[in-house]
Amino acid sequence: MKRHLRCCLTGGIACGKSLLSSFLNARGIETLDADDIVHELIPLAERRRLAKEVFSDPEKRRALEARIHPLVKNRLNEFLSEPPQDGFFMRMAVIPLLFECKWDAEYDIIVSVISPREEQIQRMITRRGYTRAEAESRLAAQMDVQEKARRSHYTILNEGTVQSLEVAADRFVAWLKERMTNE
Repeated sequence: MKRHLRCCLTGGIACGKSLLSSFLNARGIETLDADDIVHELIPLAERRRLAKEVFSDPEKRRALEARIHPLVKNRLNEFLSEPPQDGFFMRMAVIPLLFECKWDAEYDIIVSVISPREEQIQRMITRRGYTRAEAESRLAAQMDVQEKARRSHYTILNEGTVQSLEVAADRFVAWLKERMTNE
């Protein structure tokens, strides 16, 4: 079984990447989320202030990304180059902006988790406390999830229950193990 495939999970905001990551971790895939790296680099109060600025000003967003993305990419590359911890059979990067950053060519396997747009908006409003305008602003800053799905090797549609996402995680892990065996 090939152990050094570079694998990545991506998807839109409020599509279930974090929950899917937890299911993957429980099934032997160690994950590191680019958003968690950003949270380590920028304190919460500063992230909130920056979010108000950058989601309304594309130029400021590009400037911030130019500073932060190289740091995130380096940390993800370090993580992926290390062997998995005990109990894990592989490592996977979680990169919400994979395609937007044009990092996709660096990965052997890309899985997208997607949800219908209205479901994304409702999740951001109910779970994150965003206004509808804030939710739509964040969606506008990312590539459409259907385009992410089109560019991926595997897609998981998350429009149901937590249990259905967990079943989808099982299917994906089985697909991935088969793919690793055939590499």
